[in-house]
Amino acid sequence: MQETLNYINENKQRFVDELFELLRIPSISADPAYKDDVLKCADVVATHLKNAGADNVEVCQTKGYPIVFGEKILDKSLPTVLVYGHYDVQPADPLELWTKPPFEPYIEKTELHPDGAIFARGAADDKGQFFMHLKAFEAMMKTNALPCNVKFILEGEEEVGSVSLGDWVNENKEKLACDCILISDTHIYSNEQPTVTTGLRGLSYVEVEVEGPNRDLHSGLYGGAVPNPIHVLSRMIANLIDENGHITIDGFYDNVETVSDAERAEMNKLKDNPEEFKKSIGLSNIEGEKGYTTLERTSIRPTLDCNGIWGGYTGEGAKTVIPSKAFAKISMRLVPYQTPQEITEKFTKYFEKIAPDTVKVKVTPHHGGMPYVLPTDTKEFAAAKQAMESAFGKEVLPYRGGGSIPITAMFEQILGAKSVLMGFGLDSDAIHSPNEHYGLFNFYKGIESIPMFFENYSK
Repeated sequence: MQETLNYINENKQRFVDELFELLRIPSISADPAYKDDVLKCADVVATHLKNAGADNVEVCQTKGYPIVFGEKILDKSLPTVLVYGHYDVQPADPLELWTKPPFEPYIEKTELHPDGAIFARGAADDKGQFFMHLKAFEAMMKTNALPCNVKFILEGEEEVGSVSLGDWVNENKEKLACDCILISDTHIYSNEQPTVTTGLRGLSYVEVEVEGPNRDLHSGLYGGAVPNPIHVLSRMIANLIDENGHITIDGFYDNVETVSDAERAEMNKLKDNPEEFKKSIGLSNIEGEKGYTTLERTSIRPTLDCNGIWGGYTGEGAKTVIPSKAFAKISMRLVPYQTPQEITEKFTKYFEKIAPDTVKVKVTPHHGGMPYVLPTDTKEFAAAKQAMESAFGKEVLPYRGGGSIPITAMFEQILGAKSVLMGFGLDSDAIHSPNEHYGLFNFYKGIESIPMFFENYSK
């Protein structure tokens, strides 16, 4: 292992330079205008995988963007780790809020990253994190330290719901057979308190439409006499959560997991600091479901948020209209034992129920995903915890994340393997936002930890 760590240390600058090449490719899967860039990125990733020492590298076609596959099979009697990541990125809008262009990576020191952070779209989500695995694999190959078999699947549609992945995994079950799945697409609690993510929330995402009059109306001629869909929709959304932060949808909490007092106490060892939390996002105060800490509200409790709302005239200048329609996008984060199908149905019934008879409403489901939990008494968790403790030199605690990675539940269902969520980002890395970044310290710690995970898991 020391030879592997020496190799990593000797090649740090090259690793960053190669990552910069990837970050310069605007592989935005949500926007068809970037199709050629997404395809180019898949080819570049495949080349990196070959150069690192993988065999049978393929750019596999799907109904959408390709999946890059590669493997190194030493001995079929050895355990096999499947590494998952994604090479597509979020759109960079709003561009004017970036300090520098989003696809021109650079390094800058910050308060949280005194050693410097890489600023670029995709730096933390997920190019910087999956690239750690390619470089860790390269280091193990170059020093003859790979202790088990490894397979890679790197997809190009994670940011649009992994729409092609499920079918492809189903069609390639034998090819993907493995003992566990290793994913770095999450974060740690802090650089001072490293964590292994043991849970993720699920997701139900819907779009709603409220329709009033049969056309946009002049607000002088009709104002005060007809329902304004924006007003109606705003009241309806406001009524989805009460004064105690409780979601009012009928039956919403029926199947919510009850987390024991002992588990809650263990979770809160992470020293929730409300003042630091407020400061980090520029708020003078916070709110949430009564009876729970901020850590609990963002991990073991379900939520409902309006992600966008629009209607009427939003261009330059004034246009005095009462719009015919108003729209909103709403996401609900789910916890164990809730399902996206159940929650979407309950939301739809409740939203239709609270609509006044002056308007018509429509609910359109978008994507969803199941919650996921990795028990802390598994060999997978133990291998990750020991690896990160060796790299960081500190105790590593379990941590339930608030986000969603729907493919974890899908992998377990199809491949029968647990996913280890060994991410190294920070929640302040501004993923999905302007000025996304990823600490050099975190990037290097990931590359150091991954070979130790392989060694521990193989044992």
